Amino acid sequence: MKDKIIQELNGSNKRSRLFGLEKIYKSIEIGEGQFKKTEEVNNHVHTIYSFSPYSPSMAAYLAWKAGLQAVGIMDHDSVSGCKELIDACKIIGIASTVGFELRVNFSGTIVEGRKLNNPDSKNIGYIAIHGIPESKLQETKKFLNPIQVARNKRNKKMLDNLNNLIKDYGIEEIDFREEIYNISRAQEGGSITERYILYAVARKIIQKTGKGEKLISFLKDNLDIVLSEKIHKFLLDENNQFYLYDLLGILKSSFLDKIFIQPDYEECISVYEAVKFSNSINAIPAYAYLGDVTDSPTGDKRAEKFEDDFLEELIPELKKIGFKAITYMPPRNTLNQLLHLQRLCRKYEFMEISGVDINSPRQSFNYTIILRPEFAHLIEATWALIAHEKLANYDGKYALFNNGNPLKGKSLKERIVTYSEIGKRIDSRHPELVYQKINF
Repeated sequence: MKDKIIQELNGSNKRSRLFGLEKIYKSIEIGEGQFKKTEEVNNHVHTIYSFSPYSPSMAAYLAWKAGLQAVGIMDHDSVSGCKELIDACKIIGIASTVGFELRVNFSGTIVEGRKLNNPDSKNIGYIAIHGIPESKLQETKKFLNPIQVARNKRNKKMLDNLNNLIKDYGIEEIDFREEIYNISRAQEGGSITERYILYAVARKIIQKTGKGEKLISFLKDNLDIVLSEKIHKFLLDENNQFYLYDLLGILKSSFLDKIFIQPDYEECISVYEAVKFSNSINAIPAYAYLGDVTDSPTGDKRAEKFEDDFLEELIPELKKIGFKAITYMPPRNTLNQLLHLQRLCRKYEFMEISGVDINSPRQSFNYTIILRPEFAHLIEATWALIAHEKLANYDGKYALFNNGNPLKGKSLKERIVTYSEIGKRIDSRHPELVYQKINF
């Protein structure tokens, strides 16, 4: 019975998902013993509101099951899952933080025209808006709406490219409304990313060839895709429960460029505009460091060079633009890469925010690398981020980077220590009582 309720956490109705989580909490926490807790945190989980196997309630449950002390939602171009994650985390008693990820153009900056952290486009980079106060979510939805509209215009053009390509292989046309829009959460304010398009074509390929050798031959002979030994093994296994996601991953890294259309600056707004908006709502704008890639934890990025060769130029420019933080993913980079980045963050007083980009069922919610001494400050920063978000929701002046903050005269390191202590003392089932923890 409990397994059935857990599966319902990914159901179509938000109220039912939260109700189911409440029942699971009472069953596990009260009746059958608690999940083992760790010191781990993760601030960068994707949900069905961009592309992921998980609803916000399921993401919260899996974070709780993995022993995480805090979990954060970071969907592309959408905050529509944020309130559910906040409510889900209140139910199970772990800390939450919310934000979104988007692509922006760097025109007018000293890095204009360069490849930054985006494998698909020059001059366009990913940024993360962390720590959005709950009271600012509706305002954020309005800000993101025209970006979603522009993205869907491009999505439809890319689908036209795709349909023209696959008809030569005897694959029937994909219908945007029925096979992409309706399986997304766009009608609830979610975004439609390229992954939704690739998910649709992955299903079509399986329908045509079946799984196993015939599908592998189709990828090689028709799409010119060369598979790694690991992916070859995954796709050879017809009983592989993650088959669709494995196929989607290889299509994203080796096929997307055949249909990809570069986004315009209506969709990828100016970095200045995005950062200005983030600061206006007392959120924390963060540049998402990618760094030169060798092996991709998400399985959908080729080995490639990105910002490492010009970090010494980029980081001070980010400061001038108005960024307050750098976010990065410890399992993705070498220790030397991250130590170099950390030195620059300290030099220019950037908050460091960690997060493992979870959007595939093969990914674990546990990444114990965060517990290494070199990354201890990232856990402290997460608790500071949580305190910032809850305090800013209570009163904007308490936002970590607000000009009216009572601790403005302190160094960033001192402020993070103070906020981290508050964050750890917040009752995760009643974070609205955070004002009782203010002691400065």
